Amino acid sequence: MATASTFYDMTEKLKEILLSDNNVSTVTYGDISSVATNKTTIYPLSHFIVNDVSIQDQVFTFDISLLCMDIIDYTNENTTDEFNGNDNLMDIFNTQMAVISRATMLLKRTNLRNEGYQLTGEPTLNQFKHRFEDDVAGWDVNFQIQVVQDMNVC
Repeated sequence: MATASTFYDMTEKLKEILLSDNNVSTVTYGDISSVATNKTTIYPLSHFIVNDVSIQDQVFTFDISLLCMDIIDYTNENTTDEFNGNDNLMDIFNTQMAVISRATMLLKRTNLRNEGYQLTGEPTLNQFKHRFEDDVAGWDVNFQIQVVQDMNVC
């Protein structure tokens, strides 16, 4: 099994996985309050935060929070469809759930495990809407990525 032991390696790999999805235009990292409020963000947006890292023998376990979102678009047309409403919320929830599903499935695949990355546990998604200054909706999820580290202690 290959090693991918640095913080840079893990964040770049997660960014690469997210950007490979057609339903992601921008990937950001860090404090979300400055990202979804600057009016220049290109949506759909995937944003992640490393909450903490635990160190075991030859493995780092990164606890990640991932938010996948898009801007809510309202139609001016009168609608009587109370199920779908006059916005694109259902589309956002569908596409952004697919982004998270694809990213987590890729982290379970053998080729990424061979590179030293592995998703642990089963992620649970939480839906949100109207959460930030930019009127966005989507999903947030926490999960852990184990990363093999190559530091030897002699």
